[in-house]
Amino acid sequence: MALSREQIAQRIAQELRDGYYVNLGIGIPTLVANYIPQGMEVLFQSENGLLGMGPFPTEAEVDPDLINAGKQTVTAVTGSCFFSSAESFAMIRGGHVDLTVLGAFEVDQAGNIASWMIPGKLVKGMGGAMDLVAGADNIIVAMAHANKAGESKILKQCNLPLTGVNCVRKVVTDLAVLELVDGKFHLLERAPGVSVDAIRKLTEAELVVPVDVPEMRV
Repeated sequence: MALSREQIAQRIAQELRDGYYVNLGIGIPTLVANYIPQGMEVLFQSENGLLGMGPFPTEAEVDPDLINAGKQTVTAVTGSCFFSSAESFAMIRGGHVDLTVLGAFEVDQAGNIASWMIPGKLVKGMGGAMDLVAGADNIIVAMAHANKAGESKILKQCNLPLTGVNCVRKVVTDLAVLELVDGKFHLLERAPGVSVDAIRKLTEAELVVPVDVPEMRV
């Protein structure tokens, strides 16, 4: 059974480590803030100028002036701080973010990511994604394994305009957890009830499959 958006975020939250500074992209990545492991302290950074984002607010907690980079209302944890967008991007470009989680349209086995533009569709720009993929050593992509037409989004080579080159290290999809090593995707985990053959069928890129592939814990 394919994972929901929330379950993808829950699995990615298992990659968090105590003391991490983390930037969450728009879409599925924003949900990761709701699944911080108990007892762990993680500070989420937003490129519009907030360090210390908490989970999404309840209806009673909503503050329209407190938003993330995707203009969603958020909460702020104790000890959070606010600063200019220029200072925020100085943090990102200076390599001070430990983990970046991004959505994507495509990723490929060279570690390239296409996440900002589909030709023929109106877009407002790349936003901070280009800076994020250039400034972080640890990048995890959250995405569906295939598009709505059933075509693989895990490719030998991206077809869409690139956001970053040779930067992706791990991908968590609704079907699998994949790690990029030496130009090949290695299958680390599979979604509960999803077979290895089903993952192979929907993976265009070269896929290395160990003898035993455990199911994700979500």
